[in-house]
Amino acid sequence: MAPRPRYRAVAAIDPKALAEFQSGIRKRYSDEQILVELRACAERLGRSPTMREFAADPQAGVHPQTVIEHFGAWNVAKRAAGLVPRRFATREELIGLLRELGEELGRPPTARDLDEHKGRLPSKSLYWHTFGSLSNALREAGFDVPVGEERLERAVDQGVELARRLGRLPKFADWAAARKKDEALLTEWQVYRMFEARRGAWSTFQFLIRERLDERGVRVGSDGRLLGKKRKAAD
Repeated sequence: MAPRPRYRAVAAIDPKALAEFQSGIRKRYSDEQILVELRACAERLGRSPTMREFAADPQAGVHPQTVIEHFGAWNVAKRAAGLVPRRFATREELIGLLRELGEELGRPPTARDLDEHKGRLPSKSLYWHTFGSLSNALREAGFDVPVGEERLERAVDQGVELARRLGRLPKFADWAAARKKDEALLTEWQVYRMFEARRGAWSTFQFLIRERLDERGVRVGSDGRLLGKKRKAAD
């Protein structure tokens, strides 16, 4: 038995007339129009909106209740719009979003990429909370994310390539500038922290780059400049 309405005015409503009215309200907007409104609000906010944020958005032309009437639930509508609910994203959804972004970028996404796509993806803090780190999430999504010695080896190889382009061993500022142009590089701070951020960390990294260049037959001067290929000893 349905509960009796609290107010007499509500109790006096003709259910059939109410249903016809509500149906007419729903027909004022198509599902796609509502999804467009949700995406536009997310773009303005820089993140997936809550019901309260959507209702407070002066540019949103749809009331949250209309969204719910069309889709049955607020989070169902947001998922249909490609916006993951901020608190209720599943592990599988988070992984799926990383893969989609990686396919779009053509490389593993970075924390900066997550910041730049806040309207489409949850915050990087949610990835860290769910997976322990963004690197863990990326590995679970199938991306090649080096760890430990492999990570250092990759950094040294990247340093060798940068040194060849510069004609000298890269400085901290050189690496930062190169990273802005190529996000496949580790960040300068990631490299720095591999040496426990101690005094002489960057020069230690430069030493490893010099040793790798030496192994490949490239001479490096005391000032860090590349001097060209070594001469082969005569037989």
